Amino acid sequence: MDTITWQHFEQTDIRVGTIVEVNDFPEARKPAYKLVVDLGPLGLKKSSAQITRLYTKEELVGKQVLCVTNLGTKQIGKYISEILVTGFENENKDIVLAQPAGKVPNGSKLM
Repeated sequence: MDTITWQHFEQTDIRVGTIVEVNDFPEARKPAYKLVVDLGPLGLKKSSAQITRLYTKEELVGKQVLCVTNLGTKQIGKYISEILVTGFENENKDIVLAQPAGKVPNGSKLM
């Protein structure tokens, strides 16, 4: 893996947000949810996440997650994703959400 400079890392805007809405995304090629995430001063942002195997819609609401907010939009079918909700692949190739160890204000930047 190539080394990047500190300045390159600083250009990645990773912030915490709280999932406030979760809907099914039946049009997605792989099973996914449509999420609405409250990023505090950045407002409500939409994302698609392939996390249906480990999380129910009900348990996701209220969960804080780490999001990349400056990648621009990505069209997934007819849905426009505005942020990337981050996670880690487990041994079964399912995505485990990246979360802060404790509650922090929505919109807080990863330092």
